[in-house]
Amino acid sequence: MARTVVIAGVGPGLGESVARRFHDEGCSLALLARTTAVTADLADELGDDAIAVACDIADEADVEDAFATVREAFGPVDVLVNNASAATWDGLLDCSTESFDHALDVGARGAFLCSTEAVSDMSDAGGGTVIFTGATTSIRGREGAVGFSAAKFAARGLAESMARELGPEGIHVAHAVLDGGILPPSDDVDTPEAYLDPDAIADSYWNLVEQDRSAWTLELDLRPHVEEF
Repeated sequence: MARTVVIAGVGPGLGESVARRFHDEGCSLALLARTTAVTADLADELGDDAIAVACDIADEADVEDAFATVREAFGPVDVLVNNASAATWDGLLDCSTESFDHALDVGARGAFLCSTEAVSDMSDAGGGTVIFTGATTSIRGREGAVGFSAAKFAARGLAESMARELGPEGIHVAHAVLDGGILPPSDDVDTPEAYLDPDAIADSYWNLVEQDRSAWTLELDLRPHVEEF
């Protein structure tokens, strides 16, 4: 079944891998990012079934306009991937109020706004999938990253609340804990085996979309294969 997919937060890493994997499955894709500097080229490469949409996901009017553009191009949304985050790596006394607010605006408020739009379509259709990209800091605060940690904790709480509310409607909400660094696009690292492969993460995300509703995953824990963790 062809699906309309919105990926909120697309760059040359995990977002791109998810886009390519879902495109291979015949999905129509909307690639949301603050600018289309990266997403325009990716959409052109993927063809007529992909569009790049400039969107500040922390801005309610921007999100409403973006989803209206998606519906006009491809119809109602079937799958949403909340993949955006933004934070400076600062401890409490070094983190400005503006930086803290921005982390929450993108990581939590943005996921809330995008989910509200997508779920309105899914409720009408009787089903759909919402995936949240989490991190180690979703479950264990990181030293020197108060904004990022707070935003990831908030997004996890949002995902769990949505899952319990929306599951009976046939809407699968899943939160993925990415417990490790993601291999950078350049692959220019000394120990690539110590990183999560973004293509492998994308495979796992597609499995979430395909899961039978009798055995849905609420939280998916992914980490690289290392001796200790």
